[in-house]
Amino acid sequence: MFALATLLTLVNQVSGTPYVSGGDSPAGTDCSGLVSWVTNAATGRPVYGDRFNTGNIEQELLERGFQYGTQPGALVVGWNSGHTAATLPDGTPVSSGESGGVKIGGGGAYQDQFTNHMFLPVPPEQPLAPGAPPAPVVMMAGVPSGRVAAVWPLFQPT
Repeated sequence: MFALATLLTLVNQVSGTPYVSGGDSPAGTDCSGLVSWVTNAATGRPVYGDRFNTGNIEQELLERGFQYGTQPGALVVGWNSGHTAATLPDGTPVSSGESGGVKIGGGGAYQDQFTNHMFLPVPPEQPLAPGAPPAPVVMMAGVPSGRVAAVWPLFQPT
């Protein structure tokens, strides 16, 4: 389970991170690293240190609960054999490597070059609020259902 605010906060914090092939830290990452971070945050995994690549992305997304295809209001990942990007449930596209490092904007998961798509649906109890500002909220594994753990700043490398 995830909160949209968690993903928005993450991508705002890492926007501008330099492009580094195979990177998995605030010092740098590539497209797969960024999509790993976003999908890790969405599925309650540690953001850093559990990354995948375009060669194993399908299996890794299946293990995280993603389904084949796309769905409005869901976290969507698009990829081909050499590139990947994501679109957040509110429609925010994020990528790394298209014009440098991590950026908010661009084509996200819906670029024509992507031949594969998977999505992670937003749970029904998590309605989206269009235009709502990001908030420092993290749904954490081990926190009793219905309770929220607030952390600021979020996502510090270990």
